[in-house]
Amino acid sequence: MTNLPQAQGLYDPAYEHDSCGVAFVVDMHGGASHDIVKQGLTALHNLDHRGATGAEANVGDGAGIVIQVPDRFLRAVVDFDLPAAGTYAMGTAFLPKDPEGANAAVKTIEALVEDEKMRVLGWRDVPTNNESLGSMAVDAEPTFRQLFIASRDPGDPLTGLDLERRAFVLRKRIEHETTPPVYFPSLSGRTLNYKGMLTCDQLSEFYPDLLDERLESARALVHRRVSTKTVPSWPRAHP
Repeated sequence: MTNLPQAQGLYDPAYEHDSCGVAFVVDMHGGASHDIVKQGLTALHNLDHRGATGAEANVGDGAGIVIQVPDRFLRAVVDFDLPAAGTYAMGTAFLPKDPEGANAAVKTIEALVEDEKMRVLGWRDVPTNNESLGSMAVDAEPTFRQLFIASRDPGDPLTGLDLERRAFVLRKRIEHETTPPVYFPSLSGRTLNYKGMLTCDQLSEFYPDLLDERLESARALVHRRVSTKTVPSWPRAHP
């Protein structure tokens, strides 16, 4: 571009530069709805030109979305009881692809949860559909399971920053103490991350959760990646 717009409002042409695509949608009144999720996915679709693909057009450098923990949705899809909203943390584990390795990693994670004086509420297998993905993405695809944790003592629940700090320490221990390392895009009582080695349009195709009307949030942060210095991978996708 050579004919840049003049400075106006928050825009200044002096700050123009090439980068990945990022967008943020929010309900200013804090009202959670599936419409915010849909608007986030629409914004992501419109950022497709900010990302990149490799030799396979159906293998993206990465795409993802961060939303609030969708408590109502989760209660409808898990087969175990959840405590009150805000007293549990959860996130999606990128486990080894082979079932034996995935199950071994789960046992290690559960031991670390116990060591951090928390308890495992349960696991959920995340529905996925990789039919639109190219071979490179499929070959590198991990196993996806959502972990739910809470305070060891149900009568003394962790909330707010206390819960976030404990979940953060646990996530870091998991990444450093599992072999091969298990990656969590997020482990939180506040936010949930869906991401992967995907193009913009593949994100909601791969994770059917994102199309479920019960999945609600008051804000959505989306990202489309262009891999400039590192090889694309499932963990390197953003956010």
